[in-house]
Amino acid sequence: MDFSLSEEQEAVRDLARQILSEGATHERLTALAKSGEWFDLALWKTLADANLPGVALPESCGGSGLGAVELALVLEEMGRHVAPVPLLATAVLGAAPIAEFGNDAQRARWVAPVIDDAAILTAALVETGSSAPAVPRTTARRDGSGWRLDGEKTCVPAGLLARALLVPAATEHGVGVFIVEPDAQGVGLERQVMTSGEPQARLLLDGARVGDEAVLGDPGGGERGGVAIVDWLVARASLALAAIQVGVAEGALVHTAKYVSERRQFERPIATFQGVALRAADAWIDVECLRATVLQAAWRLSAGRPAEAEIAAAKWWAATAGMRVVHTAQHLHGGIGSDMEYPIHRYFLWAKQNELLFGGANQQLASLGAHLVGEERMGADA
Repeated sequence: MDFSLSEEQEAVRDLARQILSEGATHERLTALAKSGEWFDLALWKTLADANLPGVALPESCGGSGLGAVELALVLEEMGRHVAPVPLLATAVLGAAPIAEFGNDAQRARWVAPVIDDAAILTAALVETGSSAPAVPRTTARRDGSGWRLDGEKTCVPAGLLARALLVPAATEHGVGVFIVEPDAQGVGLERQVMTSGEPQARLLLDGARVGDEAVLGDPGGGERGGVAIVDWLVARASLALAAIQVGVAEGALVHTAKYVSERRQFERPIATFQGVALRAADAWIDVECLRATVLQAAWRLSAGRPAEAEIAAAKWWAATAGMRVVHTAQHLHGGIGSDMEYPIHRYFLWAKQNELLFGGANQQLASLGAHLVGEERMGADA
């Protein structure tokens, strides 16, 4: 693949960078934290007005009709500025699967408002004691003309703000994905605070009812069945987290380069010390390797090529290299790195959350191993 960006891709990246650099300043983020808020809904509205949440959504839904590479660039800028906006939740977890697997009525009701009204969507994929979103413990059974959902989901991004949540649930004939509205009877939401400080949601379903119009795809299985939808969704969410991690790691490194260039010991900048320079150089290599794996996986998705192994590789780099970079940033900052009034701490907390969500390094290696074994068996059978 060609790692150079097209003019259109550079324009998308530069627009996202301009909006986020102006809106997600250290002073603004500090003020939000002191106010008890986390999501910056004014900044989110600005992004929506620029159609950046819809950059990879089809034009028929009001999006720009671009691809995974362009979305990855926007997510990278979100990470670079540690911008507290529900971009991952809405663009990746909520709107993308409805645009891909939903019918015209579902797209009109749920996806179009993301562009027109800065609506927030999300998906509830995580369950306590289970690391397989496509094998949910939450259940859905026929109840008259609709469905009854029972179960519990945790760590739902932007769940407290979402107009609708995608909920995978086990049915009699397989797995279904249901569009659940938070104010429906039998639906409860509780606040959970994540490592980064982000408020997510615990979703409680106790006899929650949805109609057939809220079923995404085909709960009976196949290419549009629940398992296929969840696998499709988790793959893109994992890649999105890796893209965010590129920005987080590079943002931390930029802050660190500035600090070590200005911090002086023995009458010279500590950046001139060999130990500091070598650690910073290793961190730069990690950032570029992570960026390359993310772009490769995103390009393969955009080109319609298989990308399972490449996405697992990108998420592995996000978990390992991303954490190495932010550890280096903390160490090179010394004591000030632990000052919560100084911005570097945000990058460490974001990186730790990105490392673990939807599978850490060991889970990604296991996924890669299974993929390689499957390819080897296919080759042997051939």
